[in-house]
Order: sequence, then C-alpha cells, then structure tokens
Amino acid sequence: MAKATVYTTSTCPYCTMLTGYLEEQGIEYEEVNVQVNPEAGQRLVATTGQMGVPQTEINGQWVIGFDPERIQQALKA
Repeated sequence: MAKATVYTTSTCPYCTMLTGYLEEQGIEYEEVNVQVNPEAGQRLVATTGQMGVPQTEINGQWVIGFDPERIQQALKA
C-alpha cells in the first residue's frame, strides 16, 4: 500500500480533516508540520509552487487541499 506524506500546519482545519480522513480509511501517512519545520515548507513551495496546506504526496502525485477523491485516485496510480 502507498504511503502518503501530508504537509500541514498546527492551526489548519483542513489539515485536521485530511489526517482524520486518512486514519478513517486506514491509509498510512507521515505528517510534516511546516510551522515546526520551516525548511520542509520551503522545499514544499519550491516543489509544488503552492504555499497553502494541506498538501499530500502519494505515489509521486500531489494533491492540494482536502480532496478525498483525488487522494483515492493517487492511491490507485
């Protein structure tokens, strides 16, 4: 099964919704809090061009925001 990497902040309600969704679906994930790890945040912006969170990488595909449908599509790739 694919592992997701989820980039979050401590105060983002959509990040909480996303991690809750992944847990409900039994999807293994690693959470990277860009407030705690600003270097990861800079790499994220350099990689995706997006400053907002959540951003999720699954199987080399990026899902921006809380988008369960896209997450499921990326898991199947």
